Amino acid sequence: MPEIKVTPLGAGQDVGRSCILVTIGGKNIMLDCGMHMGYNDDRRFPDFSYITDGPLTDYLDCIIISHFHLDHCGALPYMTEMVGYNGPIYMTQPTKALCPVLLEDMRKVAVERKGETNFFTSVMIKDCMKKVVTVTLHETLQVDSDLEIKAYYAGHVLGAAMFHIRVGSQSLVYTGDYNMTPDRHLGAAWIDKCRPDLLISESTYATTIRDSKRCRERDFLKKVHDAVDRGGKVLIPVFALGRVQELCILLDTYWDRMNLKVPIYFTMGLAETANKYYRMFITWTNQKIRRTFVHRNMFDFKHIKPFDKSYMDNPGPMVVFATPGMLHAGLSLAIFKKWASNANNMVIMPGYCVQGTVGHKILNGAKKIDFENRTSVEVNLTVEYMSFSAHADAKGIMQLIRHCEPKNVMLVHGENAKMEFLKQKIMQEFNINCYKPGNGETSIIPVSIDLDVEVSLPLLKHTMALPTSSSSSSSSSSSSSSSSSSSRGNNTEENRTKKQKVLHGVLIMKNNNLRIVGVNEAWGDLGVTAHNLRFTERIEVDETGPVPALTSALHTLLSQKLGSSQVQAVNEFQLSVADSVFINIQDDEPGKTILLSWTHQDEGLGSKLLDIIKSNYKKS
Repeated sequence: MPEIKVTPLGAGQDVGRSCILVTIGGKNIMLDCGMHMGYNDDRRFPDFSYITDGPLTDYLDCIIISHFHLDHCGALPYMTEMVGYNGPIYMTQPTKALCPVLLEDMRKVAVERKGETNFFTSVMIKDCMKKVVTVTLHETLQVDSDLEIKAYYAGHVLGAAMFHIRVGSQSLVYTGDYNMTPDRHLGAAWIDKCRPDLLISESTYATTIRDSKRCRERDFLKKVHDAVDRGGKVLIPVFALGRVQELCILLDTYWDRMNLKVPIYFTMGLAETANKYYRMFITWTNQKIRRTFVHRNMFDFKHIKPFDKSYMDNPGPMVVFATPGMLHAGLSLAIFKKWASNANNMVIMPGYCVQGTVGHKILNGAKKIDFENRTSVEVNLTVEYMSFSAHADAKGIMQLIRHCEPKNVMLVHGENAKMEFLKQKIMQEFNINCYKPGNGETSIIPVSIDLDVEVSLPLLKHTMALPTSSSSSSSSSSSSSSSSSSSRGNNTEENRTKKQKVLHGVLIMKNNNLRIVGVNEAWGDLGVTAHNLRFTERIEVDETGPVPALTSALHTLLSQKLGSSQVQAVNEFQLSVADSVFINIQDDEPGKTILLSWTHQDEGLGSKLLDIIKSNYKKS
């Protein structure tokens, strides 16, 4: 039996360093190649030793990158320039544009600020990106003669895509990170009802069902407003593209409405980065952004100004958006260290933080943070978690499964206990297998070719009422006359069992079940309406007599060819054949015009009549 093999090298019962090795139809594919933000040692990259002892380029058919976040693309230069993969890498155009920006920023932090060695260089990043092949949404790309991929809009961040991968009759969908609800600058994820053999879905929020977006936004604005009212400073750690645009639009609009004068800052470069790439890839944003961008740039904020490091020590309240989003390095961590001891201050974590980061520690109640240089910080400021993360929640994951109708589901990019809860819910609700392998653990998913098909009872009753047709041949019915009477009796019984009925119906798939139903049932089940197509052929002929004479002559001719019962005279200008094909005759001096009209169901009869008329009535 055919099978799909899946081995997570990262993001197996974990969030971080997403890297999924898939074997499907004899093809080996790597889905994402990320790094773990919570580690600074060898654990930060996926363990590529699981793949093969030989050259990676010979083993892997391609790498697919879902989006530019470092936990999905951060190990790519390491994979290509240090481990030695030299094959094709597929990603969308926005992802290709943004990947090197974030990779270079990470490299600077690791090498120039932390002094790490044995890290990839700027040249390696550029050489890595030369191997990238860009894909367009909804366009099927042929990797080779057997392997094809198709990208779909995933929401989440600019350029994020889900991928439908097909090898022969086997297929899978890899979601990467996705969001099933639209936000202020991006649309919701969307994919065809492709019914893959396997759906590999992220499960960051496997047990979370978010409250209404309006309530969350109101709560966020109240917390920020209350903090600055009491003279406190508010730090909002964010990544350069994504949630920061969402929250800046929200806060800038609120500041304007409330006429507040407290300064709001964002890290230098955030505005430039956002403007540059959102302008470049405006078609990836939602309809409102696209509509207003011509007249007004939504990212030219009235109340939000660039931040300088010297502002950290300024007295009085302020709000600062700073990168990165998990407080694992950079300016956001430096500001946190400065402000953490003051109880009037607040830090709002708007997204998920992986284990090992400062963000994860303070969200889990840590009151003291120890750092590598033997320093520590007392955490007295208020810590708030508000989920503005652009990941699908449990409701969104179930919604995607319901729409996609996969035969199997695999959960990755989540915490084990939460994944287990969602796994049981998926198996119970959809009656399909669900997997959640850990890192280095291989799951083998059998791909069934046999199909169980249910036949509707009305169609079966209708078919059984039809006359039977015997499959026995004339030779078997006229077997040798020397056969004994018992032998003839056996032949009669055998012929009786061979009588067959041909069942004609429509095969439909609903809720992962196949059914053969009658045409009228199919219309009702699918919610569609029948449309009748009619074709008309115009034939000009050299006939000078009256129209009724030509009608009569044509009636006689067709009755001879088809039988008199088939051809009926409607009037002196029109004939009907088999009640569905019509022949109209028009007087177009000096000749006549015959209009032959038939439906798509009678295409054979229409073609036959056309041949008869053309062979007997020719225009000179």
